[in-house]
Amino acid sequence: MKYPRDSFGSCLIPKLLGIYERELYPAIEQACASKPELIVDIGAAEGFYAVGLARRNPQARVVAYEMEEKGRQILKETIQLNGREAAVEIRGKCELADLRQLMSGNQRTLVICDCEGYEQVLLDLAQVPGLARARILVETHDFVTAGLTEDLMARFARTHNVERIWQTDRSPSEYPFRSLYLSMLPAGYWRWAVSEWRPVRMCWLWMTPRAEAA
Repeated sequence: MKYPRDSFGSCLIPKLLGIYERELYPAIEQACASKPELIVDIGAAEGFYAVGLARRNPQARVVAYEMEEKGRQILKETIQLNGREAAVEIRGKCELADLRQLMSGNQRTLVICDCEGYEQVLLDLAQVPGLARARILVETHDFVTAGLTEDLMARFARTHNVERIWQTDRSPSEYPFRSLYLSMLPAGYWRWAVSEWRPVRMCWLWMTPRAEAA
């Protein structure tokens, strides 16, 4: 994957190193193995998932929601760098009506959601029935809304198998490059390079439909 010179709303260096949100790699592999026909990325930023998954899943239509103009500009650049103009559609803020309409069909769907607490509004089975058939990977933001993770787990307990994935620590030893110049940098620089700048220890929910396991 070719990457622009900037990221939006998150760290750049861990993405270039290949260790960004590494806790999710098994879930991502499971998602790709399911051969999704529609991938919905809510909070797409510069396209780490939207474009990366478009490359891994050439059969899929990707709809990337990003509410910030700067984010959409960098996302467009990432799409062009990787030649995925025909595969990835850029949209603005995602609302319930948008999601309900987009997921009204029977296509195999993967939802990636990182929208700073707005997942409490969007991931509503009553408002968006198509969610019951979708694989969903969502970063939850309890520091925005207390108890949000438990709320979502309860909402989807009947329709999905729900796995909670916790953020793990990062170490400067994971930085693969060594040179005389880099060895002179303070230890804090190394820690900063692999850090993901999270305000608290975060977690994700990986939710797969129970109907598929039946």
